[in-house]
Amino acid sequence: MAVAEQQQGIWARFKLALKRFFGLAPPALNIQWRPEWSAFLAKEVLFYQRLDEAQRKLFEQRALLFLGTTEIFAGEQHAADEDKLLVAASAIIPVWGFPRWHYFNLKTVYLMPAAFNDDFQCGQSDSLYTGMVGTGPMAGKMALSLPALRQGFDNNRDKTNVGIHEFVHLIDMADGNTDGFPEYMSDYAFAIPWFELVVKKIDDIDSNRSNIDQYGATNPVEFFAVASEYFFERPKMLQKKHPQLFERLQNFYRQDVLTLAQDLEPRKKAPCPCGSGKRYKHCCMPED
Repeated sequence: MAVAEQQQGIWARFKLALKRFFGLAPPALNIQWRPEWSAFLAKEVLFYQRLDEAQRKLFEQRALLFLGTTEIFAGEQHAADEDKLLVAASAIIPVWGFPRWHYFNLKTVYLMPAAFNDDFQCGQSDSLYTGMVGTGPMAGKMALSLPALRQGFDNNRDKTNVGIHEFVHLIDMADGNTDGFPEYMSDYAFAIPWFELVVKKIDDIDSNRSNIDQYGATNPVEFFAVASEYFFERPKMLQKKHPQLFERLQNFYRQDVLTLAQDLEPRKKAPCPCGSGKRYKHCCMPED
């Protein structure tokens, strides 16, 4: 009898896991915030560093809500807390200006050990994807390369962050159309001037007249995601080199990213925050 009951219990847990995988049952997660998580975010997530104490508390509350409604796996196991926090940060940053935003179109995130292909195989010649969301079998799911996710936060000067990139796709998809225009964030009356700007910017990329990543020229959908990465990582440079694009993205996201960036910017003659012992202007101060 004990063996039969054990088998029934295993089968019940397996069925529940399947239901959660296909979005038929919510994740049963009871998560409490830990002080070490705040320290981790303060060290690893530049956006969180820029927030004041009250804003950090709000960020943590929103992270808890995200983590309580989204399962994050690395292989067959739940991901490490630190990696879950990076996923949560990727989700919160682009919708920071929308306090009531909820990713209704996401239930599960899978962290892959490396870049992957269409069959989610790593280490193959066509294993080129570092992130993926979509419809059909991928509805409600996201796959991210764990090394790429970490790199996105380790290097906040390269204008790329795969976590933010994929969550911007979810924002784009929220209105039912994956078209490169976030209708949930902006009235569709602004779509025509936006797409006109996108066409021009894609032409600039194709003609080597732009510092926007080449992948942004793939189509308007990828342009929106790539430009958003640039907006959150290098807002000052984006405003200088692409002022009209910066303004449009600022209107979309309703965030004063320049003020946040300037509040954290060290003085030129101050010691560099990297710990090299050099002055900031002779070490890590960006040219822009």
